[in-house]
Amino acid sequence: MDDNTNSWQVASMKCAALQLNLIVGDFEGNAAKILDGVRRAAQGGAELCITSELALWGYPARDLLLNPGWVDTSLQVLETLAEDLKDLPPTLVGFAAKRDAHASGKPLSNAAALLRHGQIEHVFQKTLLPTYDVFDELRYFEPGPGIEAFELNGAKIAVTICEDIWNDGELSRWGTYQQEPLRSLDTKDLDLLVNLSASPYTLSKHRIRKRIVSELASHLRVPILYTNQVGGNDDLLFDGRSFLTDANGACVLQAPLFDEDILIVETESRSQTEIKDACENTELFEALKVGVRDYVHKSGFSKVVIGLSGGIDSALTAAVAAKALGPNNVLGILMPSPYSSEGSVDDAIELARFLKIKTITLPIGDVMGSFDTTLSETFKDYDQDTTEENIQSRIRGTLLMALSNKFRSLLLTTGNKSELAVGYCTIYGDMNGALAVIADLPKTRVFTLSSWLNETQGPTIPENTITKPPSAELRPDQKDSDSLPDYDTLDNILFQLVDQHASLSEVESSGHDKAVVKRIARLLKISEFKRRQAAPGLKVTDRAFGTGWRMPLSSREPER
Repeated sequence: MDDNTNSWQVASMKCAALQLNLIVGDFEGNAAKILDGVRRAAQGGAELCITSELALWGYPARDLLLNPGWVDTSLQVLETLAEDLKDLPPTLVGFAAKRDAHASGKPLSNAAALLRHGQIEHVFQKTLLPTYDVFDELRYFEPGPGIEAFELNGAKIAVTICEDIWNDGELSRWGTYQQEPLRSLDTKDLDLLVNLSASPYTLSKHRIRKRIVSELASHLRVPILYTNQVGGNDDLLFDGRSFLTDANGACVLQAPLFDEDILIVETESRSQTEIKDACENTELFEALKVGVRDYVHKSGFSKVVIGLSGGIDSALTAAVAAKALGPNNVLGILMPSPYSSEGSVDDAIELARFLKIKTITLPIGDVMGSFDTTLSETFKDYDQDTTEENIQSRIRGTLLMALSNKFRSLLLTTGNKSELAVGYCTIYGDMNGALAVIADLPKTRVFTLSSWLNETQGPTIPENTITKPPSAELRPDQKDSDSLPDYDTLDNILFQLVDQHASLSEVESSGHDKAVVKRIARLLKISEFKRRQAAPGLKVTDRAFGTGWRMPLSSREPER
């Protein structure tokens, strides 16, 4: 953990938000991080420490929670942690609690344990269990009875877990909750409300979190300490930014973006300065860096390989990887074909020079010839079409997987969200990989983020890579525009169809050609089988093609 400790000196009770990067299922390791964090918080004078949601497990644990042996092991580790903390400040630790064996419903609760004097003194249960987007908590947990409080040094402190404070119309887009758990709490003489959270990152979501917490604090007239997980677990990213809001709803102090931190706050602090947020491009780049770093390292690897085409998608992916893992841990693979332009090869070489990464060049012309020879008799009565183009992509995919295996390096795939949406990618070819770094970035965002990198961090991506017309270079003079609308048009249509769930008529009424809209909607539907087999992609928008996207492979849709 970085030695990064913030404190706020005002004469009132001190609390510490333990903003930690946790590994799913690593009970011993997560407990050690919590113990170290509490020790450091104690040195800063903290009287109470709060972890993030399900901190002992790491979030999301998914179906690991269905294994009774794992649950038993976690509870043993929790008891040991309680003993280790006996001479340290009381600590609220997120964990999965066993319910009474004779109780109806699920066997577990999403809970927080109050560890004090070496004991598990009390267990607080989460009431609102989300079942939208990436969340499926009713699969594992039974809702708790309501919000409870405890006393510490004469202060009354209410304990909530993530969604318990999110019963809001704007956020509950999949249907509002029937319960309002805070109504079950006696707010009289309440001195502090704490929230243990594992709130996945999406662009600008932190502003909504702050609004929710601010309005609640102002309504209850009580400060709120919000503790969020940080780091990447699979496709989900957690931005941290734990914070304290005063009783007037003003944000007093905030932990960093995408960094571990022990945030020590005074519960009666008042806001002194405005807390400024990072710009969108900074957020996105940091999110992708953390996602790559944690996915690679938590999977037990240190190095990656990337196919470099000279195009903007592979260039941005390589730039993220080099910043996340260090240039020495990134290997770029150039695989020119007879259709690859000299300029694209030069662009890939210049990118590698900018990023200081090593490259290997493996021309595929001879391999293409072998395929042509093998298939010549079988294909003699057929014209060349996308079949031959896809063979090129699959040759490259095979070579990349071979290098990944031989060098024990994860393969990062380079496709963007626009391509993945309409199937402008080759399954078992350029879709090969262990992680799809920019799979949730529309093509237009890829361009703006790449330009921003050059503007803010110096030469990173060759200018020609950004300005030249995009092309897969699988046939002579090929351009993406031969197959797709311009990306501004395509991304706007896709945003309406995917993110806003708009009907075809609604998209048409926004100014788009009816035939184009219908074609894009059809491509979106028939490409589902590709997305089902794609590498996991880092989620940075509200609607990603990942664990929260649950579409049938075979279906018929009404005319809309």
